[in-house]
Amino acid sequence: MGHAPAAIRTAVVGYGVSGKVFHAPLIAADPRYSLDVIVTADPHRAAEAARLHPHARIIPTPEALFAHSGGLDLVILGTPPITHFDLAATAIAHGLHVVVDKPFVTTSAHGAELIARAADAGTQLTVFQNRRWDADFLTLQALIQDGALGEVRSVESRFEWWRPDGFGNWRDTAPLAEGGGILHDLGAHLIDQAIQLFGPVEDCYGETANHGPHPDAADTEAFVSLLHASGVRTRLWMNGMAARTGPRFHVLGSKAGYTKWGLDRQEPALAAGMAPTNPAYGIEPRESWGVLVVDGSAVPVPAERGAYPRFYAGLAEAIHSRGPLPVDPAESLNVMRIIEKIHAFA
Repeated sequence: MGHAPAAIRTAVVGYGVSGKVFHAPLIAADPRYSLDVIVTADPHRAAEAARLHPHARIIPTPEALFAHSGGLDLVILGTPPITHFDLAATAIAHGLHVVVDKPFVTTSAHGAELIARAADAGTQLTVFQNRRWDADFLTLQALIQDGALGEVRSVESRFEWWRPDGFGNWRDTAPLAEGGGILHDLGAHLIDQAIQLFGPVEDCYGETANHGPHPDAADTEAFVSLLHASGVRTRLWMNGMAARTGPRFHVLGSKAGYTKWGLDRQEPALAAGMAPTNPAYGIEPRESWGVLVVDGSAVPVPAERGAYPRFYAGLAEAIHSRGPLPVDPAESLNVMRIIEKIHAFA
């Protein structure tokens, strides 16, 4: 019997929503990793990080991290997108594996450059497209694979909230050039999901609008239409100011339709302090299940279990050369190129 590989020594850079709610809890719950360092300059966030993760060192700046990075294997970037290229490039130059939160980078040229540098350095580079492991997405994926819908013809997919005062972070004011706007932020998820389900995109167009208080900020609302080479048309909506939200998914096929209301519950569960190892984690209550409908006859579809931990389980396998990356960065680069095309004409 061989020995289990040593824990992957990890640093989380940034302790806003991304670092605190997603990355640090997922890493701390996975025995394949050790959460060694958290980087934040904010004293309140630093105190919270020290309270929740007492074994991690709290460091104020990425510069201080990279000056003493010899004892690390992996750097996770939960920072605003304008910082992603420089921080990822520096991590790669230090021989470290890198997880970049979405949006991947601010330009596709930067994304291609990072992918090339990681390949040259022999380090693993991936993008945190965690919404591939949403309960509703996994449920729809299973329905399609099982043929329950027949030939899929039309798909509506929405991320909508009622947050008229904004998100309370960089997303509210960052201009397009800095990776701002809801199309960059949520389009990175919805477009990625659509491609995962229905394959490459042959044509796309979109519409964006800014209803926020900052005239120079990026879009607060976006619509995207994708024509996939498979013939399926996906229509995607993103809106943080939706006083009445639409269905999360509304899918029409040749045999049946599927409608799901409400967003995946893993983020609020993590934010409330639920550990990913809790038996209740990722379980959708029956009242929030989607329904399969044929001519008015509706049957609830038991939800697949939400599974964000699978991202880091897959990454550990890739780092130990036992499997593919959980997200190929070339796929996130492709999404970036679609977003750029839409912004060029919207």
